[in-house]
Amino acid sequence: MSVLALILLIVSFLIGIVLIPLGLPGLWVILLGLLGYGALTGFRTLGMVTLILAIGLAFLGEIIEWRVGFKYAKKYGGSRRAGWGALIGGLIGAVAGLPIPVIGSIIGSFLGSFAGAAVFEFTRSPDAALGAGWGALLGRIVGTAAKVALGFLIGVLGLLAVVRGG
Repeated sequence: MSVLALILLIVSFLIGIVLIPLGLPGLWVILLGLLGYGALTGFRTLGMVTLILAIGLAFLGEIIEWRVGFKYAKKYGGSRRAGWGALIGGLIGAVAGLPIPVIGSIIGSFLGSFAGAAVFEFTRSPDAALGAGWGALLGRIVGTAAKVALGFLIGVLGLLAVVRGG
């Protein structure tokens, strides 16, 4: 059973890391894999401290991504409206994607963030639209990088708990 649980943990980590740049809940997939591992092994090697830390890191990743996107859009001349446009555009872009295997959705999410912020800002201030779009794109890149780093941290934390027994 522990081999199956370890495979579940590794697969959830890999899937989660791939989902993050797509704007999908990759950190939560990694966390669910960690919980699944714990459930399948009776939580013999996975302690409460590790789980609480992993949950905290997942929430931190969501907060960072959200705040950074809004911050960069505002830094480059956009309003709060541009931040919402970046968020919505990024999700739509990830779903629509581009016809490029594997990375099409990632590129789509970045372009969608730019376009969403620019369009939402254009309705308020046409002069600030391009800057807001650029800021949203940079914010999306920084936020995604931070979430991927936290995903790796949660994965390493989980594997260390498995190997060390708690």
